[in-house]
Amino acid sequence: MTTPRLAWAITGSGHYIEECLEFILTLDHVDLYLSQAGEEVLKMYGIKLDDIRAQMPVYRDKAASAPPVGLFYKGDYHTFVMAPTTSNTVAKCVLGIADSLATNLYAQAGKCRIPSIIYPCDTAPEIETTAPGHKKFMVYPRPIDLEATDRLRRFPYTQVVDDVEQLIVAVKARLAAL
Repeated sequence: MTTPRLAWAITGSGHYIEECLEFILTLDHVDLYLSQAGEEVLKMYGIKLDDIRAQMPVYRDKAASAPPVGLFYKGDYHTFVMAPTTSNTVAKCVLGIADSLATNLYAQAGKCRIPSIIYPCDTAPEIETTAPGHKKFMVYPRPIDLEATDRLRRFPYTQVVDDVEQLIVAVKARLAAL
C-alpha cells in the first residue's frame, strides 16, 4: 500500500491563487485537481500547468463521472483541500450538488469521513484580492455567498479557513496530526 496523500483542488477563483500554489509546491505527497475554470484561471495568472506537473500529479476535469474520486475509497487520501474555492463551488457543496470534479471530490471525502479544509473566496463583507498582473482591488461578496460560506462551516469533517495564513496553519496541523 502506498502512503496516503493529500488531494488538493483548485476551482475558478483567482483569490490568492499564487500564494496557495506557492504553498502547495512546498508539500510532499500531493495530487492536484483542477476544475475547468481552475485551469483557465491558472493561465490568466501566467502559471504554467507543465511546471506544476513536473512536481506533482495533476488531474483535470475532463470526464463526466470524475473517475479519480474512487481513490478516496481505496485509502489513497488522508485529507482533501480545496483552495481557492469559488462562491459557485461553495454553494454547490452546501446544496449537495456534486456535478464537477471539485464538488464530487468534496462529496466523496465527506462520505468517506476524510477531513476537508476549504478556503472560500468569499469569507467577509469586504475582501482585498489580487487580479492577474498583481493589481490589488476590493471585492464585496453578496450576502448569499457569505451565507453559503457560513453554512459550509457547519458541515462535518469540514474546516473553513478565512485567509492563506489560516490555510497554511490548518494544512500543517493536519499533516502533523497524521
